[in-house]
Amino acid sequence: MLKTKVLGLLRLFRFELPFTAGACVLLGQLLALKVIPAVSEMLLGFLSVFFISAAALIINDYFDLDTDKINAPERPLPSGLVTKQEVVLLFGVVTVLGWSVAYLINLYTFGVAVVVWGVGLLYNWKFKKAGLLGNLMVSFSVGMTFIFGSVAVGQPFEKVVWLFAVLAFLINLGEETAADAMDLEGDRETGSRSLPVLIGRENTLKVSVSVFFLVCICSVLPFLFGWMEWVYFFPFLFMDAVILYSITKLLDVHSSDQRAYIRWIYLSAMVAILAVIAVQLFSSY
Repeated sequence: MLKTKVLGLLRLFRFELPFTAGACVLLGQLLALKVIPAVSEMLLGFLSVFFISAAALIINDYFDLDTDKINAPERPLPSGLVTKQEVVLLFGVVTVLGWSVAYLINLYTFGVAVVVWGVGLLYNWKFKKAGLLGNLMVSFSVGMTFIFGSVAVGQPFEKVVWLFAVLAFLINLGEETAADAMDLEGDRETGSRSLPVLIGRENTLKVSVSVFFLVCICSVLPFLFGWMEWVYFFPFLFMDAVILYSITKLLDVHSSDQRAYIRWIYLSAMVAILAVIAVQLFSSY
């Protein structure tokens, strides 16, 4: 019984998402310093954003209970593996951990952590059905992971870090709007003011595709301006190729399982991030 309870609580973390957020922090640190940070800086930066991201995901299950009873009854809360009180307690513990680790770095990272945590809580509590505004809030939080990394190592104004933050913001915004287009019928039933409810599914997909195309344009900028060496171009080239292929499928009304192509874009961005980290680490030795 205890093992089942613990496994249910751990499932609330959805570890791949906080891990990705932590990886973005590490890349922000590497890009800002251009050398490998101290192990303590990397560990504290990763853990702080890992816990802050996890807190947002945990409390999301609390506010989504009624919806999940219909759409995802296998989730820990609607399935009865955990209780609402346990979810709130876990949210509180993980929040304190995230804040505490951020405070150990410096006061500025603590401030950033509190702001990102607050945006996540407000989104889950009040703005999830606010449509584009909600999408922008989530995308802001994703982009701030890179900024957190640069702040953690005392280089908050490094241009290339801000460019990565913009890229992360745009990729997430494109994914959010495309996913909303897939969820049009459900959004209508729940009273959401999502973009496809307001302007239609096809127009929303066009907006999403435009955002993804902007990602491809922005990804070339650090090389044109000399902010990054050309060896880093290949991970971006891979990501851009996947994006360009995927957006053709998103616009194809006959394409099956369009959600898969949204995930392809996310995974290609993750591969690009890990590749840049690997090249940066290798070149630092």
